[in-house]
Amino acid sequence: MEPFSAASRDKLLDALHFDAQGLVAAIAQQHDSKEVLMLAWMDRAAIKESLATGRAVYYSRSRKALWRKGETSGQVQRLLDLRVDCDGDAVLLLVDQTGVACHTGRRSCFSWALRDGEVASIAPVLANPKALYGQ
Repeated sequence: MEPFSAASRDKLLDALHFDAQGLVAAIAQQHDSKEVLMLAWMDRAAIKESLATGRAVYYSRSRKALWRKGETSGQVQRLLDLRVDCDGDAVLLLVDQTGVACHTGRRSCFSWALRDGEVASIAPVLANPKALYGQ
């Protein structure tokens, strides 16, 4: 992704409809396989930094702070494109994911489904969460 000028970043931000907390839903998708990796939240600062640096930055609702994906785990998302949905209340980040996206050590956060009447994991743990996050 080529860096965007401040003026073009502002135009994109003006097209968004942030909720009462100043957030929009952000879906991260692996650019080549189209695998949906995760859902997170972004505020204006996270979107600005993501577009300026080419690295996915989210807003952590629990920490009430910017969350630079991979800053502690090394599981970085390189931003290739950022798309806005038709209502302007969600964004899609096309990324190149290094390693796993989920804090459980799975490639995708969408790794559970109904199987035989139960919610079960459908994806293997690829990385030890304790090693990644010190949990």
